Amino acid sequence: MTGMSTIKLRKYQTVLNQRINDAWLNGASNILAVLPTGGGKTVCISSLVEGIVSCVIAHRQELVSQISLALAKNGITHRIIGSQKVIKMIVGMHMLQFGRSYYNHQAKTAVAGVDTLIRRGDELKNWLPTVKLWVTDEAHHLTKENKWGKAVSMFPNAKGLGVTATPLRADGRGLGREFDGVMDVMIVGSSMRQLINDGHLTEYRIFAPVTTDLDLTEVKLTASGDYSKKGISEAVANSGLVVHEKSTVVGDVVSHYQRIAPGKLGITFVPDMETGREIEAQFNSVGVPAVLVNAKTPCDQRAAILRKFATKEYMQLINVDLFGEGFDLPAIECLSMARPTASYGLFVQMFGRVLRLMQGKKHGLIIDHVGNVAKHGLPDAPRQWTLERKTKKQQSVPTTVKSCPACTFVYPRFKRECPDCGYYPEPVERRSLEHVDGDLTELHKDTLATMRGEVDAVNRSVEVQVEEYRAGLYQGGKWNDAHCRRKHKEVIATQQSQKVLRDNMAQWGGNQRAEGRSNDEIFKIFYITFDIDWLSAQALGCDDASALNERIKI
Repeated sequence: MTGMSTIKLRKYQTVLNQRINDAWLNGASNILAVLPTGGGKTVCISSLVEGIVSCVIAHRQELVSQISLALAKNGITHRIIGSQKVIKMIVGMHMLQFGRSYYNHQAKTAVAGVDTLIRRGDELKNWLPTVKLWVTDEAHHLTKENKWGKAVSMFPNAKGLGVTATPLRADGRGLGREFDGVMDVMIVGSSMRQLINDGHLTEYRIFAPVTTDLDLTEVKLTASGDYSKKGISEAVANSGLVVHEKSTVVGDVVSHYQRIAPGKLGITFVPDMETGREIEAQFNSVGVPAVLVNAKTPCDQRAAILRKFATKEYMQLINVDLFGEGFDLPAIECLSMARPTASYGLFVQMFGRVLRLMQGKKHGLIIDHVGNVAKHGLPDAPRQWTLERKTKKQQSVPTTVKSCPACTFVYPRFKRECPDCGYYPEPVERRSLEHVDGDLTELHKDTLATMRGEVDAVNRSVEVQVEEYRAGLYQGGKWNDAHCRRKHKEVIATQQSQKVLRDNMAQWGGNQRAEGRSNDEIFKIFYITFDIDWLSAQALGCDDASALNERIKI
């Protein structure tokens, strides 16, 4: 659909754009492209809209300037659908950053806020049919019935491109056309882990102070699937994260920053202005220059703050509902989470802020005070994306990480000891699988013997099992040939299902072994992933064995 671009793309960006173009050529109308935060989605967008009559839609009005600056950075002259005040402000930002303006009211490419676009529908009625491509960032918001769906439907002759780092919704709605969205095809680009390994994003280290008593059990979820703002504000106030009339200082955001990341450029996500003001005051009181910003901070003031942050005049940005989706930030070194979220998408957006490359930065540091990592897992862990709907159960992920009680470093739950300080938390009860995370090598020998006996019972010959069953029926006065025939079929079916299951378990375990995992790590990963230990899986009956086998094959 597009011609040769003059924009310089990285190899993985070139591959992604080629796959997008191929999908359009093969008949897809609307495409959802997936690329991690920091992977350069706006560069890919700029290349695709270059020379095309197109409209890039910002999902929040204040992000129109961000998209305009991103297009300008890539040399794309564009029109801006907005008030004269907004246009003047953005042109001023162009001049300040690039020394020239990239605004042209007759340009082929346009940038518009979703609300402005809908509001000006009649005014734009002659232009809308001429648009050949619409593009929307943070496209996981887009469903048929909401305002983003209404906005893209205004372009009757255009193909569509949605881009996102997290192609799922907290409410479980499907983004595919046959479900709740408008997308025909999903194209997944390089993963976060691939970009880290290839040097395009920074490696990270996570710390989670274990003293926090944050309780989110009573916090209600909004229609979008995240915690209510009032609920998380009250939970944080009661948790001891900050000095507050209702709390004591338990997990002090400031003291942990000073311990883990002193002198690093940091951003702290907070749930509300009151909490933000308290943390801002605490940082400044210990000599760490900090400033509170939110979505209502005037654009010129916000730009000035970011410039001072980039030059380290401010060392901490305290943020309320601003630097999440779509907002571009200077490279930062440390992220403090004092805002819990039930949304995996928002969690990844927050996390991604610390992964951008920066000269001299070896790791992005994440200090999680509110259990976001424990809830959502590591953001670079492999995930299966789909355009279909998902139930709450399908969206949930097992807890795959734990925090070291000695140094607060967060590491994969299957590790026996903390990779950072070497601390090994001795299990208090070795007779329980829960206490050893399914690690059979740590279980008490009596417990292990019982579990092996259950597997041996399944392994016995069909004749022996049926004969024992017959004897039990006879002693109970219920002996019947029909019962024995059913038992014979049941045993055969179970053993056949077990054979398939064990073959797949062996294959799965072999793959883990090829990645350098030890036996105890393999047992733990299996337990964490499938919610059953290695031996108990080999004692399952026919139906349960078949169900587990399907999960392992995926």
